[in-house]
Amino acid sequence: MNKQKFTRVALIIAAIGLFSFAKAQKIAHLSLDSLISLMPETKIAKETAQNYLKGIDAESISMQSELEAKYQKYMQDNATMSDLVKKTKEDELNQLQRRIEEFKQQAQQDYQRKTAELTAPIMDKAKKGIEAVAKEGGYKYILDTSAGSVLYSEASDDVLMAVKKKLDSMPAAVIPGAANPTGGIKTPPQGGGGGKTPPKGNK
Repeated sequence: MNKQKFTRVALIIAAIGLFSFAKAQKIAHLSLDSLISLMPETKIAKETAQNYLKGIDAESISMQSELEAKYQKYMQDNATMSDLVKKTKEDELNQLQRRIEEFKQQAQQDYQRKTAELTAPIMDKAKKGIEAVAKEGGYKYILDTSAGSVLYSEASDDVLMAVKKKLDSMPAAVIPGAANPTGGIKTPPQGGGGGKTPPKGNK
């Protein structure tokens, strides 16, 4: 093989290598937030979460109403109460107020846990759809533009609708409690709400 022919073959091999490397590094992008918002399961999850929250709010309102009723009763009878009865009533009111405050904190944590539980199947399905499109399209990386972590990138394919189409062909994600979203709601035994706080100490 003469030198000119060898050089030509070397250039062809190098070109093939560069093409293969570029193909292996094929990159696409999408907005994960937009993808999630387009999924019908997201609406179901939001409705289920709202119904769950209503159950928590109902308990909070009930506890607050109980506190206000007892406080009004205390104010009405305060003048005729002995010191011992007065102190006992004030202790009861303060204890109930603490229960309401604890309930508020626990309810917030419980709602966050429930929301995470409801969205987990949606995120799992979205991830499977993205992986499927990545494999079909030969993409090495798919960047999430909604995360805001990509400051610069070369031109890449937007595969949002391709993934959406793929998700539409997949079975719906099973949202926990969607069939009976208000059933079996467990509220903490103690906790909070808002409203008036009876003063501590004797009137």
